[in-house]
Amino acid sequence: MLNIIWAGFFIFAIVAAIWQSLAGNWDVWPKITESLFASADSGFKIALNLTGVLCFWLGCLKIAEKSGLTDLLAKALYPLFYKIMPDVPKKSPAFGSMVMNMAANILGLDNAATPMGLKAMEQLQQVNPHKDRASNAMILFMVINSSSVTLIPITILMYRYQMGSANPAAVFIPILLATSISTLTGFLATVCWQRINIFNRVVMAYLACGVALIAAIAWGFALMDIQTRTQVSYVASNVVLASLAVGFIISGLARKLNVYELFIEGAKEGFKIAVQIIPYLVAMLTAIGVFRASGGLDYICSALSFLCEKMGLNTDFVAALPTALMKPLSGSGARAMMLDTFQAYGVDSFAGFAASIIQGSTETTFYVLAVYFGAVKISKTGAALPLALIADAAGIISAICLAYLFY
Repeated sequence: MLNIIWAGFFIFAIVAAIWQSLAGNWDVWPKITESLFASADSGFKIALNLTGVLCFWLGCLKIAEKSGLTDLLAKALYPLFYKIMPDVPKKSPAFGSMVMNMAANILGLDNAATPMGLKAMEQLQQVNPHKDRASNAMILFMVINSSSVTLIPITILMYRYQMGSANPAAVFIPILLATSISTLTGFLATVCWQRINIFNRVVMAYLACGVALIAAIAWGFALMDIQTRTQVSYVASNVVLASLAVGFIISGLARKLNVYELFIEGAKEGFKIAVQIIPYLVAMLTAIGVFRASGGLDYICSALSFLCEKMGLNTDFVAALPTALMKPLSGSGARAMMLDTFQAYGVDSFAGFAASIIQGSTETTFYVLAVYFGAVKISKTGAALPLALIADAAGIISAICLAYLFY
């Protein structure tokens, strides 16, 4: 599947470029060439910039593992993991890493979530009988990551504030609901595909608790005024991030471990992973860059707009479609599209409001897939991509619907 998608980006880009050339736009070819080299350079720089973050957080995670902290945190979700990932040994350290990754994602701590997720994938690979093919547990974990619930979308709130929004935090609850729908859809699609029975007391209890927690958080933030809501989101994410790192070190010292040596050991693993993902990032980003430079994305937006008009649907959301279509492909590209919408229509316009919710509704699927599977050298990803795209579609569609509901 990934092989077809990757080649498809290039083929579609060439077809789109030829079509533009026939219309007299020959400038598309130098744009494609420029994008090709720029994207390759960007892939390397992303991996390079990720190296320091990976070294730091995998160093901290090594301390947490040896001190027993990750096992302690994982115990709360062991009953759920046993039911939805039956192929993973019950005492696998991957459970602890997955819990840490999910917690960081939920709190919007991207810098901590990615290293912990890569560590979890590495540990899942150790118990994977087919080293070149993604296991069911890997696929489920990847889908959850590519659609992960984010309680504190601090980056989006800050961009809205900087662009002069009268109510930067107005998108908080819609984003929470949209990303929750995305994650739930991805989870249900994956367990159905893998034929995992979730209709038992354990799984249903966890799902009910998760829904109740999200509802409680949404209700609590709804009671706050605009300024307090933004301030709490900003402060909470930074406090949690700093406390997490210090907490790991303190837990190691409490167990009388050599935290410095453990940190160095984990940091070396981070450097190794950063080098391994470079080819996968370059491959994916160049394909996406060429596709975008060829005008292929514009053609799809125009086609969707035309279909909506013919169906008699309200087309106010069309201005936010570039963000929606770019989101699964590129985080930076989607962010650029969102900011462009802010500038063209206004940050507090319906288009700006919808683009903000879409930006927070799901993750960059192709980036996550390239990084996570590339780190463990998985070439056969199975149903991971289509299942993740189902979650993306659910998140984006719900984001558009919620924009109409809340605006």
